[in-house]
Amino acid sequence: MIEARNVTKFFSIINEDRTADGITAVLSVSLTVEDGKIVSLLGPSGCGKSTFLEILGGLQAPTEGGVYIDGKQVLEPLPSTRKEMEAYRRKYRFLSPLANSMFRNRPKHDIAMIFQDYAVFPWMTALQNVTFTLKLRGVPRREWEDKAVVYLRKAGLAESLSKYPSQLSGGMRQRLALARALAVEPRIILMDEPFAAVDALTRERLQDDLLRLWGETGITVVLVTHDIDEALYLSDEVVVFSPNPGSIRNRFIIDVPRPRRRSDPELAELRSRMTSLFKYDINHESEYSI
Repeated sequence: MIEARNVTKFFSIINEDRTADGITAVLSVSLTVEDGKIVSLLGPSGCGKSTFLEILGGLQAPTEGGVYIDGKQVLEPLPSTRKEMEAYRRKYRFLSPLANSMFRNRPKHDIAMIFQDYAVFPWMTALQNVTFTLKLRGVPRREWEDKAVVYLRKAGLAESLSKYPSQLSGGMRQRLALARALAVEPRIILMDEPFAAVDALTRERLQDDLLRLWGETGITVVLVTHDIDEALYLSDEVVVFSPNPGSIRNRFIIDVPRPRRRSDPELAELRSRMTSLFKYDINHESEYSI
């Protein structure tokens, strides 16, 4: 289970006149994601969704609050005051800086992350991309190729093992990113706008691929998206963020049985309500009372 407890992220900014300023990207966000669920973070650009996702994955430390997976903290907040810095030094004074980084913020190997821009290595074949990730995760060498082939096949890339990313379509590159993430057999996958760079039909196919692989593996998925239809089709729960600063606006449990049809009337009603929230937050206009 993932638990975010009162997570806040503040960024310091130096203006052109060299005065200090700052922005609160995420403010006091608390969220629980149950094991095996798909949860979408939905909201307009600039509402802190991606920042919050990176905090969930340990790519950024929160300014305040914390993220816990099965009760174990992902990253401690960074010291922000003299008192906190002194406490930090006392806590880790017996270890070297290198040892501190290894023990204090050790990567959680049960988390994988997929980005919008695929983040695959262009100089490696599809097979090499996956085996390299297995190597980094400490999988025994004798297992690399067999395990990589299994997940590339699951992702529909059985005929493309020796192809380079430049020889793959956008949808195939995103399938490669998905195969690479699944190959390390994580319990949690975090996805930041993973299907935004492909056309509408490919996006729908990738959504179906994700649901199929999720059904086979039982992983937990947290997905950032701007697309209301995508969130409704994929998710067990949709968490709507509002901007300035980023905070949870509303939460919707999607109890429409799977397999779903994108044209389900229940989804249409939810779509109308979410669209109204977007209009209100962006233009302060709404056709619904919210």
